[in-house]
Amino acid sequence: VIIKPPRLGCLFFQQLLKPIADVFPAGSVSIVYGDGKRTVPPIISSGMIDVLYFIGTSPVATYLRGLHPKPHRLRCILGLEAKNPAIILPDADLTMTARECVRGALTFNGQRCAALKILFVHRSVAAEFNRRVIGEVGVLKYGMPWEKDVFVTPLAEHDRAQYLSGLVEDAENLGAEVINDGDAGAMGTFFYPALLYPASIQMRVCREEQFGPVVPIVPFDDLEEPLGYITESNYGQQASIFGADKALLTKLTRRLVHNVSRVNINCQCQRSPDTIPFTGRKDSAEGSLSISEAVNAFTVPTFVAAKSQSGDIEIVAVPGEF
Repeated sequence: VIIKPPRLGCLFFQQLLKPIADVFPAGSVSIVYGDGKRTVPPIISSGMIDVLYFIGTSPVATYLRGLHPKPHRLRCILGLEAKNPAIILPDADLTMTARECVRGALTFNGQRCAALKILFVHRSVAAEFNRRVIGEVGVLKYGMPWEKDVFVTPLAEHDRAQYLSGLVEDAENLGAEVINDGDAGAMGTFFYPALLYPASIQMRVCREEQFGPVVPIVPFDDLEEPLGYITESNYGQQASIFGADKALLTKLTRRLVHNVSRVNINCQCQRSPDTIPFTGRKDSAEGSLSISEAVNAFTVPTFVAAKSQSGDIEIVAVPGEF
């Protein structure tokens, strides 16, 4: 097994070294540090890799898979991009919904695939929903991660704030406004959350995975508007729906399960414990990320058949044999 830690967050893997050494035989697990563009291609192009377990973007996954000299021998388990939507219905509990949407969109600065990345709110309750969301964002404390009660922290990538500023500028040029107060904008690697309303599908922020604290809020009059967006989207990881009409929630859930792998009712999109498979439809995933699925991914089922007159054969692997 070869583990290539991500470009950012390598310190976490230092904490795994001792547990790995305690559990696995010496030499069975290797951890390779360094620039991924230089370290990973030679490993995969060697043809000695059987399984690729990767979390990242579709272009990189496609590139890595193509490096294998015998790509059909390479089994891939991929966690890729997402554009998880929330649909806020007219009868939703707006206090709870605003809280869930803010946590869903801004936890870890929105830098996670499972974040809520676009909010569709029925126009009849949009003004009140926006007021409550603004209030939720307004009390978030920002600063360094080690400071007490901090929620919004600096971004992980140096150029991410510039990219997010470009999304906001594009949205403003197309008619949206940053509706929340505060020091909205970028300063170094820090980006204060920006709530954009009224957002529209023509805006980049509604089509690209922002992976940061920019939240487009799209008003709708007909449910077919958000449902059509979800159906036509290239991504299909999760969706959240907020409302009180159980019959309508049931109807929406039955429709959404054909486009996403998880439907969250009156709660945010999020990652569950590893006992629950984590996957997606369309271009958001290939295979499932979970403990049991990981074991299966690294296992090839084999069946041995014999004529009855062959008698009993002890088929047990003996260390060192052959």
